[in-house]
Amino acid sequence: MRHFLRRQRAPFALLFAAGLALSGCRGRAHSKPKSGVAAAPSDRHLAEVDLSAGVPESTDSGGWFPLPATQTWVGLIRSVERLTRERVSSALFVKLGGATLGYAQVEELAQQLHAYHATGRPVICHAHELTNTTVWLTSVGCDRIWLSPAGGVEAIGIAAQMVYLKGLLDHLNVRADFLSIGRFKSAAEPMTREGPSDAAREELLTTLGSIRDSWRAGITKGRPGADAWIESGPYGPEEARKHQLIDELGDEAAARADAKKRGHVSRSEVAFGHGKKNGGSEIAQLVRLLAGSDDGVGERPHIAVLPAVGGITMGSAGLFSGDGIVHGALAKTIERLAKDDSVRAVVLRIDSPGGSALASDLLWLRLRELAARKPLIASVGGMAASGGYFLAVASQHIIAERTSIVGSIGVVGGKIAVGAALEPYGVHAVTMSPNPAPGGAERAAYLSVLTPWDDATRERVRANMLEIYELFVARVAEGRHLPLDRVRGFAEGRIFSGAQGKELGLVDELGGLAQAITVARQRAGLPADCAVTVEGAAEGLLSALGLDEDANAQALEQALLRKQAALWSPLRYAPRAWTPWLTGVAPLLGREHVLAVLPMAVTLE
Repeated sequence: MRHFLRRQRAPFALLFAAGLALSGCRGRAHSKPKSGVAAAPSDRHLAEVDLSAGVPESTDSGGWFPLPATQTWVGLIRSVERLTRERVSSALFVKLGGATLGYAQVEELAQQLHAYHATGRPVICHAHELTNTTVWLTSVGCDRIWLSPAGGVEAIGIAAQMVYLKGLLDHLNVRADFLSIGRFKSAAEPMTREGPSDAAREELLTTLGSIRDSWRAGITKGRPGADAWIESGPYGPEEARKHQLIDELGDEAAARADAKKRGHVSRSEVAFGHGKKNGGSEIAQLVRLLAGSDDGVGERPHIAVLPAVGGITMGSAGLFSGDGIVHGALAKTIERLAKDDSVRAVVLRIDSPGGSALASDLLWLRLRELAARKPLIASVGGMAASGGYFLAVASQHIIAERTSIVGSIGVVGGKIAVGAALEPYGVHAVTMSPNPAPGGAERAAYLSVLTPWDDATRERVRANMLEIYELFVARVAEGRHLPLDRVRGFAEGRIFSGAQGKELGLVDELGGLAQAITVARQRAGLPADCAVTVEGAAEGLLSALGLDEDANAQALEQALLRKQAALWSPLRYAPRAWTPWLTGVAPLLGREHVLAVLPMAVTLE
């Protein structure tokens, strides 16, 4: 395919000119410390970290092309670690804008910034607005916090808001036919109830309470004076300063000037984010991409970080094309990493609510094969719930933040039947089957969206789900080296915070991605300065388009059109908080009816 790309640059360039937007080619996140080498005074500068555009976990968030690995969460953590280790920067300026970050991300990054400050160098942060999470980040990681004069601080406390659709479905005469295995597996409740069950309310409040404790402890440790105010906002700028949630008011230029003054430097250099130099112009990156060049680590021993982000599906199709964890793409990457002798250890970075039970188990098998050949460490970001936790237990060691969500060991299944809703409009479905036995027609049409299940079919589905649930429990017991009865004790679909999961044995260690990389490096016997790569389904142009090296020009053109359609998916307009959950339940739109998915859409900010 590389030869094909060299020969076909002209037609591809026309396609590019017709509307493609280059977001960057795949890069590598690695660093070589300069320990023991003192920087000349003229080399000293203010290091800038720009988080205003957010920090994706995966390279797959770059639109038409994969993001550079340096612009992912791996790249951010490695960049801050390098800044802390090296003495070239005299101060650190963190630009937040109005960024929203997850609790688990903030928990790790706050400690990274604090470690930089502990070397005796100032950390100055500026934001247009602060949220629950970024208040935590700045309280712990920044010794001076600037806020825009017209900005605000949304220190408002933690809550979850559930949306129940049963009333609407009843009004439309649509029947939601769902079953759950596990007392706490409440994924179907938004469609089958008008409010939460006692079990659902209990588990959610308990988990949120644990996360709240970690959040409050983090903020008050950094700013004890803010203890009484962190759940009573939102606040305007002056009131936020009065309550010691911020220090100064001013724009980014004023904050940057303050940072330079405190660092005794006159120039700044972007270490992460917008403005970071990534090896030349976008045109130069495109030329290297089309030429098939690779600036990676080659055959040098290194650690691979493999992001697994979003809902889990067997295939990428329909409304949710291009989103989440697709079995085929991820399985192919896992198999490659297992065979690559230069990859000495793998860190599976998970942020997933689960999804297809079938895809989860098939990926578990591939991950277990990888773990049999080299160290496999799971790092939990926002969540490894249900099918996401299914993947995690394939590893030899699970690391999660206190505010991560883990567990939800259970399954849910069902379908939505719309036949009755269509009857008033003259649409009537008749099922005919050559099977004369009672219920034969109902059984043959059990996947139909037009007819609900009869009692006998529902019981067959329940029996199928129970088998999958027992398989899930067995996989957890095997991966965690726990007795089956103990796993059943905290299964039944219940979710836990990372702190709770550590107490129960669902998690081995509390920490973030940096700690997971350290554990992987130590287990692989690699030096502290070993390279780290970011892998994934979108490994350059071909994999981003779902092609292999045998693809021809027609296949390339068709893949580009599919990618364009995916970018205009209705999912792009769904609330951001719903996206992982929507991709998780997407298999119900196909032929799958059993899911291992988180009971609700959860985004804590």
